[in-house]
Amino acid sequence: MNVDHIHWLGHASFRIEDQGKQIYIDPWKLKTGKPKADLIFITHSHYDHHSIEDIRKITHKNTLIVGPADVMQEHKNQGYTVTPGDTKTIAGLSFVVLPAYNLNKSFHPKSKNWVGYNIMLTNGQTIYHPGDTDFIPEMKSIKTDIFLPPVGGTYTMDAVDAATACSTIKPQVVIPMHWGDIVGVRSDVDLLEALITVRVEIKEPE
Repeated sequence: MNVDHIHWLGHASFRIEDQGKQIYIDPWKLKTGKPKADLIFITHSHYDHHSIEDIRKITHKNTLIVGPADVMQEHKNQGYTVTPGDTKTIAGLSFVVLPAYNLNKSFHPKSKNWVGYNIMLTNGQTIYHPGDTDFIPEMKSIKTDIFLPPVGGTYTMDAVDAATACSTIKPQVVIPMHWGDIVGVRSDVDLLEALITVRVEIKEPE
C-alpha cells in the first residue's frame, strides 16, 4: 500500500493529500511553505496539537476546521464541532470521530470529549489518527487501513501498548507518531516494529 500521500510533520502533526485536497491533522511547528489547507482536523486543545499560530499559516478563506467543543470556541463560524461517535461528511470527505483519553493518568480525561479521527479518502482508503490516547476499549471495534499510533508514553500509550492496539486493529500499514519531540525516541519506534508483524513505515519529519 502506497503511503507517499501521508506526510509526517513531526510530533502528532500530519498532512494528507487526497486528489488535490490538502488535509492537516494537529498542525504544529510547521516549516515554511506548506500548502494551504482545505480541511484541518484538531484532536484536542493542548498547545502542541491546537496551535493557532500554525493554523493561521495554512488557512485560506475557504479552509474548514474540525475539532471538539473547546477547540472550536477559538474558530467560530470556521468549521464544525464534533464529539466522539459522530460520523460526518464535510467537503466530500467522510470520517468517524472516536474518543481519545487516558485510562490511568490525568492528562486527557474522558470527560473532555477529545477525539481521534478515522478518515476515509476519495479512493476508499482509511487513516486513523487516534489523538492523544491510551489503548482504549473503543479501539477494539475500529477498522482502518493505516494506523498512526502514538508511541512516546508519558501522555499517551507507549510502544508496548501501541503494539497491542496494532494487533487489535489489524491495519495494513502503521506510521508511528508522538515521538522525536517532547517525548518519545527512535528506540520506541524500533520496539514497536519488533513487537508487531504489520508493516511499519517510519517517516522523517517534513
